[in-house]
Amino acid sequence: MVDAKACAQRVERLRGVMAAKGYDAVVLRNNADLRWLTGAQRTFDDEVAHTAFVAKDGQWLHTDSRYYGTFIDRLGKDTPWVIDQKYIGAADWVAQRVLETHARVVALEDTQDLAFAEALTEALNHASLGCLLPHMHGDVSALRIVKDAEEVSLIKHAQSITDAAFEHICGFIKPGMTELQVRTELEGYMFSHGADALSFDSLIASGPNGANPHAQPGSRVIQEGDMIVMDYGAGYHDYHSDMTRTVCVGEASEEQKKVYAVVRKANETCEAAIHEGVTGNEIHNLAVKVITDAGYGKYFNHGLGHGVGLQIHELPLFTRAAVGAKKTSAGAVVTVEPGIYLPDKFGIRLEDFGQVTKDGYEVFTQSPHELQELPVK
Repeated sequence: MVDAKACAQRVERLRGVMAAKGYDAVVLRNNADLRWLTGAQRTFDDEVAHTAFVAKDGQWLHTDSRYYGTFIDRLGKDTPWVIDQKYIGAADWVAQRVLETHARVVALEDTQDLAFAEALTEALNHASLGCLLPHMHGDVSALRIVKDAEEVSLIKHAQSITDAAFEHICGFIKPGMTELQVRTELEGYMFSHGADALSFDSLIASGPNGANPHAQPGSRVIQEGDMIVMDYGAGYHDYHSDMTRTVCVGEASEEQKKVYAVVRKANETCEAAIHEGVTGNEIHNLAVKVITDAGYGKYFNHGLGHGVGLQIHELPLFTRAAVGAKKTSAGAVVTVEPGIYLPDKFGIRLEDFGQVTKDGYEVFTQSPHELQELPVK
């Protein structure tokens, strides 16, 4: 069953935005937004099959027969949502809600496709309904930045599975295995120890492959002396974890140890500087400074971090881009993932994630920062 109190608070936060902007109602079809508002765990998939209509004093959800029973089971008989599986197009269904509520300003989240917006305009015209359809630009995504207690609990549980998988895989990796074999073992462990999904396809990049930040695992055979970048996460009840650790197969070289120490310093310096009110630019640029001062500035070119929750990449962003100029709210869950990538040699990335607080940063990741040198026999 859902946390009804938490979900009611989320709906009221949305209604606060509606009141501030003069909206009579909003229409939402993005699955992550709908999961956040309804609290219906493990109900949504990749299909755009649901439509929510939230007005000042009512909330409706349209779905189809494939999901209806699951929604009823998840939300319970006392849910404030009016759940409808009527065989009707989403646009026509929204037009009926506009007529029912006498709404005159109905906002559409801009994640919806153009075809739906055009179909809704046609449905309203066909029903002789006059209605303004302004677009919301990231309003719900912005609300989702601050995580409530239920969300944090699910995220922490996902990370506990991810941490356990790291300990396991460090005892599994041996020279002669392929990257794909390591990924298969890692993902299998997470599924057999409580994960109900993967946050994303796990990245296992050994040796020179690690110099490509998002290298996909392949048939490369792991060798003694390889650095292995492992970026992965467990999913749990629709929430995600995200962690990167880089290990060495056998004893690391002096160069590998030096680069690892720089990346670790960048990670820990940034984490110590995070608190409510800092901007993503400030934290990103701090990582750039640490890495540049060590002589590796041209080998770190991606953003430092991103929000994590119902999606693996959410707001806020820790980046040099303009979107990173916004002040970070307490309650945001965000990654810190500096890296150095030396072409044709190796790559190193160290990623934690945690929650921004008024005075600091609570790290959820429990796996060690010390370089793990794996036994080869």
